[in-house]
Amino acid sequence: MALPGWAALRGAGAWRWVLAAGVGLLVLLGLGFGGWSWYNAGQARGLQELTEASAVAQEALGPQGTLTQREAAIRRLEEALARYPSNRLVPQAAYHLGNLRYDAHAYEAARGAYTLAIARGARDSLVTLCRLGIGYSWEGQGKNGDALAAYQEALLHLGPTDFLYEEILMGIARGAELTGKLDQALETYRRILREVPQTRRADDIRWRLASLEKRPGR
Repeated sequence: MALPGWAALRGAGAWRWVLAAGVGLLVLLGLGFGGWSWYNAGQARGLQELTEASAVAQEALGPQGTLTQREAAIRRLEEALARYPSNRLVPQAAYHLGNLRYDAHAYEAARGAYTLAIARGARDSLVTLCRLGIGYSWEGQGKNGDALAAYQEALLHLGPTDFLYEEILMGIARGAELTGKLDQALETYRRILREVPQTRRADDIRWRLASLEKRPGR
């Protein structure tokens, strides 16, 4: 049955408002369905583009990757992130962008990408990787105090069996040593040997401990 036109509704008495509301509801439902379909299509396009851009980034960072490939991968990720800023793959793509920028020694830009990944919902191992990357980027700039703070933040809520626990502790020990906090450095190196006894860095850590213990003024 055809829906009544607006001219007919004008003479429909009290029911015209009910009819008008019904027509309006149908219009809204139609718009909602169309909007949902458009959103899903946009998400699918974004997933494909961000996935492809991330794959290009990983290849560019591989042993055979060239400077030209890395520069192209950066541009592709930046364009994809700008085009699909709310896609669920933004955290992963932003992390890859951070790695490419770090590799290019663009440390501030790398930190911005890692921070974006965290802000857009990075979780679990990915958020740990991003926080570690933030520490690396500060360290790359020679800002060891900021690096130490970043590593300490990354360690929060992690335990000896967690992903990158040892790597983060090494960052803390290194940052403490470089900022003159020798007691903290010593304790952190000892903590690694105590809590991660299977570490492959045991010999290096013992060498660092012996070196620090012999420093004048301790």
